[in-house]
Amino acid sequence: MNYPAIIAIFAAVILILFSHRTEGASIVSLLQPSAIMIVLGGTFCAAVVNFKPSTLVNAFKASLDVFREKEKPHMKVIDEIIYLAQHARVKGLFSLNNLIDNIEDPFLKRGVQLSVDFNNPQMIYDILKAEISYDEEEELINSRVFEALGGYAPTFGIVGAVFGLIQIMGYIQQPDILAQGIAVAFVSTLYGVGFANLLFLPIAGKLKMNTREKILFKEVVLQGIVSIQMEESPMVIEEKLIAYLKYHNGYQKNENISHDRAYGIR
Repeated sequence: MNYPAIIAIFAAVILILFSHRTEGASIVSLLQPSAIMIVLGGTFCAAVVNFKPSTLVNAFKASLDVFREKEKPHMKVIDEIIYLAQHARVKGLFSLNNLIDNIEDPFLKRGVQLSVDFNNPQMIYDILKAEISYDEEEELINSRVFEALGGYAPTFGIVGAVFGLIQIMGYIQQPDILAQGIAVAFVSTLYGVGFANLLFLPIAGKLKMNTREKILFKEVVLQGIVSIQMEESPMVIEEKLIAYLKYHNGYQKNENISHDRAYGIR
């Protein structure tokens, strides 16, 4: 679980409620079901108009990654690239065909398969680069969904405020209804701005960061695949990947590890 993100959201909510309470106001005054329905209902209905239902489902599934930490086998894949380069240099590029089924990373597996099937580094680069660009667009649509939600929410907060003002103007002589209208007006605006800036836009930003990391890693794998296809020295390939290795602290090459055993390659 991504505990810092979860704690940050709860801390922000608690700080807002605490600040509201220290001013002498009742926390109950912030609980306005009609305001929630206007803001969230309007926001998600607008999103349905803007995006396909399947796109929304994929975006909400992707948003779960913001609140949970997944193990990233990046270092294992990079180490495996170096091993594949060593294997291809000793036994030939076509010998990698016997190892393809044991490669777990789908992108690396696809690249190695292309390397075995086609002796054309430029064509392989173009194919995989196009796939990376397509994957990037597929990933970015998730963040765009939450950016759109972050734009809709404050607008529907204003809609709720207008509804509250309409109640005020229509029942100016009835204090109870007048007070309810004022509450809905201001609380709707608070909900709209709050949901946008505390939830939707931060999720969009995190999804963009996740996409950037995934695409960067695929670019590194692509570099390794092309280098293997060109039968470059494993030492040269490792030097090409060194920038990424430094970017991810903690990578240490262990010469004593048997790659055959570590990756299930026989």
